[in-house]
Amino acid sequence: MVRLRLDLAYDGTDFSGWARQPGRRTVQGEIEEALGKVLRLPEPPALTVAGRTDAGVHARGQVAHVDVEPEALAVLESRRRTGAPAQPGRAGQGGPEAAAPGPGRPAGGAAPGAEPLDGPAASGPEPLGDIAERLSVLRRRLAGILDLDVRVHRVTVAPEGFDARFSATSRRYAYRVCDAPGGVDPLRRREVVWYARPLDLGRLNAAAAHLLGEHDFAAFCKKREGATTIRELQRLDWIREDGGLLVATVVADAFCHSMVRALVGSLLAVGEGRLPVEWPGQVLARAVRDSGVHVAPAHGLCLEEVRYPEAAELARRAAATRRVRTLGAAGAAGAAGAAGAAGAAGAAGAAGAAGAADGVIR
Repeated sequence: MVRLRLDLAYDGTDFSGWARQPGRRTVQGEIEEALGKVLRLPEPPALTVAGRTDAGVHARGQVAHVDVEPEALAVLESRRRTGAPAQPGRAGQGGPEAAAPGPGRPAGGAAPGAEPLDGPAASGPEPLGDIAERLSVLRRRLAGILDLDVRVHRVTVAPEGFDARFSATSRRYAYRVCDAPGGVDPLRRREVVWYARPLDLGRLNAAAAHLLGEHDFAAFCKKREGATTIRELQRLDWIREDGGLLVATVVADAFCHSMVRALVGSLLAVGEGRLPVEWPGQVLARAVRDSGVHVAPAHGLCLEEVRYPEAAELARRAAATRRVRTLGAAGAAGAAGAAGAAGAAGAAGAAGAAGAADGVIR
């Protein structure tokens, strides 16, 4: 088998998240189906992804891998364009010959420069000299099949030991919110959340500082059976840009389900002044799901980057990631102390957060 690394980007607006779901349009489902068609496989191949994004969440730097038989790459033969009639594409799937509109392609939206998958060539198939050229053809043909709201920017042979999910050392997300009284720039409405109340940058960053480090983030995660909620939050800070835009950068070794949006939702409540700066840290220390934690809207979130170690360390990193994770002694002691200090103040903060939820407007 050959393991391929795919570097991806997508607008999550019209997707029901990353993970394949029967009867729903998902990023994984779209790419797997396209790969199966281009490589002429009897069944679509299975993708493994660095981060499974929720419905509505975008990605600019997503990474996935797929295992294929070497023989499957033999079908990737560059063909010269001819004046022969184009083969019919799949309506809504946005093939290079399709005229039907899809969620990411306007009516008649053929992909410029896309190669036909079938049909006669000017002088027959043109053999490819090496794997890099074959993968370049694969990328071009995927561009012709996939709708315009999902792109495969790069396809390479993965180094030995590479696993898109388990080899990653960090994921970097950005969350974009606007507190301008007039609302969000209409051209950015799919990626920026409007917050109806003014936000204080100093309070946002002061509250974020209480969350950094290795902790049990159970209070900010949707529980999944058998999954740990211990994570190392390496960076969480905010900057203010022009036009009322605030951008949070969030980096961790990994994230559990809805963790970034829950962290952001809690910080926004502090930023508008409804909750004390210490409240998110108190909630974290209790390590139980808190009803006062508001999950911020999905469309403000974007996966920007996934990082990996040097090739020689990939397999070792993957093995370490798969091991059952426990909280370090220092982290456990700190969490226990903070939990004891939280007390009634934490409960009062949770009650206040419920009211702050109305501040975030889609």
